Amino acid sequence: DGMDQAVWKKTACILCYANCGLEVQTEGRGITRIRGDKDHPRSHGYLCQKATRLTHYQNHPERLASPMRRREDGSFEEVDWDTALSEIAEKFLAVREKYGPRALGHYGGGGQGNHSGGGYGIMMMRALGATDFYSSLAQEKSGRFWVNGRMYGAQNCNHVPLMEGCDLLVLLGSSMWEAQCEPGARDHLNEASKSDGKKILCIDPVRTKDAEMADVHLQLKPGTDTYLLGAMLKLLIERGAQDEAFIAEHTEGWPAVREALLAIPADDWIAHTGLTKGEVEQAVDMIAEAEAMVLRSELGIEQGRNSTLNSYLNNLLFLVPGHFGRPGTQAMHTWLQPLFGNSKGATSVATGMQEIAGLYPPNRFAAEVLNDGPNALRAVLVDSSNPANSAANTAATEEALRSLDLLVVVDVAMTETARLADYVLPASSQLEKFEFTFFNFSFPANYFHVRHPLFEPLEGTRVEADIYADLSRRMGLLPDEQVIDDLPEQAVSDRLGYSQAVMALAKENPVYGAIAPLILYLTLGKSLPNGAASAAILWPACHKVSGRHTEAVQRALGTDVPPPMLGEVLFDRIINSPSGTKFTEHTMDDIWSLVAFPDKKFRLEVPEMLEWLARIDPADDQPDADYPFVVSLGQRRRFNSNQIVRTPRFRRQDYDGAIRVHPDDLNKIGSSDGGWVTVETRTGKLTARAEADDAMRLGYAALPQGYGMAYTVEGGERVTVGPRINLLAASDDCDPLTDTPYHKNVAAALRAATNEEAASSEEVSAKVQAYVAAG
Repeated sequence: DGMDQAVWKKTACILCYANCGLEVQTEGRGITRIRGDKDHPRSHGYLCQKATRLTHYQNHPERLASPMRRREDGSFEEVDWDTALSEIAEKFLAVREKYGPRALGHYGGGGQGNHSGGGYGIMMMRALGATDFYSSLAQEKSGRFWVNGRMYGAQNCNHVPLMEGCDLLVLLGSSMWEAQCEPGARDHLNEASKSDGKKILCIDPVRTKDAEMADVHLQLKPGTDTYLLGAMLKLLIERGAQDEAFIAEHTEGWPAVREALLAIPADDWIAHTGLTKGEVEQAVDMIAEAEAMVLRSELGIEQGRNSTLNSYLNNLLFLVPGHFGRPGTQAMHTWLQPLFGNSKGATSVATGMQEIAGLYPPNRFAAEVLNDGPNALRAVLVDSSNPANSAANTAATEEALRSLDLLVVVDVAMTETARLADYVLPASSQLEKFEFTFFNFSFPANYFHVRHPLFEPLEGTRVEADIYADLSRRMGLLPDEQVIDDLPEQAVSDRLGYSQAVMALAKENPVYGAIAPLILYLTLGKSLPNGAASAAILWPACHKVSGRHTEAVQRALGTDVPPPMLGEVLFDRIINSPSGTKFTEHTMDDIWSLVAFPDKKFRLEVPEMLEWLARIDPADDQPDADYPFVVSLGQRRRFNSNQIVRTPRFRRQDYDGAIRVHPDDLNKIGSSDGGWVTVETRTGKLTARAEADDAMRLGYAALPQGYGMAYTVEGGERVTVGPRINLLAASDDCDPLTDTPYHKNVAAALRAATNEEAASSEEVSAKVQAYVAAG
């Protein structure tokens, strides 16, 4: 058709953490065609339906193109960059002077696909003295991080599934078919379902497409994962399915764990799940008979009841039978630049919440702001994140954001959070600058992708690293300009000398050490290809991984160059590989070197978890008579995507973000498919379109993620598109150890919407669909 002669540019999808490689064809500032990048070393051309709609992220009327400042009446006015940054710098310093550095906080650090700026903003706030950092990761994965720290030796020592070579695929609270989140997700499912030598075990309250493809589906009662996992582990031990040789060689603490698991009243716990013992025994037999089991778990258990305990039992489920460290089982992975840290006992001053993986949970953000103590948060930088929509208890979160002395938001659009800010700074989009793909979790080879820009930055926007460098200069955090000006030439001619000069600066002043990434951006960045300056933050990471995993890096790059030159070779390879590149290639024997404990053994015994396991009782876990339904908040579907995409034209279906309910339940409450249902919890209520779905268990309903964002439709009217689900979520209904909200298990009452509620919702829906049709 002549189109094949057009130039195709390489990038990656940012709509889930598989980050598949893409090739896109552009016309002006628009994306005209999208296909999978066959040169991408991890995804090999795989593409799902979400990526094909990426143009609706890049181009829509609500992109910000000027700094915005709040007026006294609450409206916003455009201001120039110099005015905005000067005033912000002055106000951050004033808050620090009056209340001390603990009054400063940071939220986000790499959303909307804009990961390259996150580290720069975080380090700027650290240089100011801030210690409170919040991220959506801490709302989703804190329990997993905490457990990893206790079992593996570090909270960022992370396990991953090795899909290739398994004979049993276990899906636990995870739909690979809908959510993807694994390169080639549907290919893996199709291959496993058609192979005589492979089986699929799906554990999910919903009969998903994955469940329909599975050999066995355990459709348990929502919120009972802990009881099912505990009972399965006991039955495995009773069958003698534990791998005694693996346990003896690679673990510590098995006797106490064995005793605790054998004490579980398995029959009572299985009855509580709504399953039969025969169904559970069939699943246990599959695990016991597997030569290589791979376990894929997700937010279904990580935001369910007893979420941290679930993560612990999840790990035991593959460690006890010895499904680790072989093809088709679980493994660890290397990092180029860790996405989260390893905390060692720090607590927040205002509420005493423990820091996990370098982060505090968004679930406690409002409490850190809305208190009368001297250590309350008072000035916060929000980087590419939308807590007003994504944190539990929307009302409290919004109150906290409004109460701050200073709220600065850096983002690509006027989000719900941005509308509460004092200043909003427009970032260039992830397709307009060099960007990073951070979610590189694989073994034995691991990959990193520095994505090259498809377009010039939208006029009026700036790259985040540039914003933070300018702000840092105005706040006096950077060395003298002459020092900055002298370093770039050395970065080109003498990298070793340059490195020593930067380290000397850090030694001279701790603030310079904290803000070293921005010094690299301003100096080393000038020596990089045009526009690639933000990749300077990766330079020390390349040297670190090359020193720690020298042979694996050499194997990946096909060179025998030793460190420190190896780090230079890796850095150059990474920033000059438009499809991404392999940065480590391990052998299977290397895997034990990635365990963080010095003796390279797992700690199976975690006293807090065993105590928790001993005290839970089905009798204490009964339905709330006033709120008899269980609603899952944040179900992944074909065309939803966190808070990244704002325009409703992104979706090809489900424009209203329907609540999925079993048809018998809809009939019971006097509603029907396509009608309107009002959902009420102790925290709030909303009205949603009903979708009859017999794949749901009775008494269970699901609302999707990625809706509830306000958008301007035809005629200039601003409407909220779909359910704003965190109106329903309570901050105090959460994991007792990590404060992870129980998003997947919210007690609710469902009723048919009143005529007034239905009419109002129908009116908004019609406006949204008219807007979509007009595009």
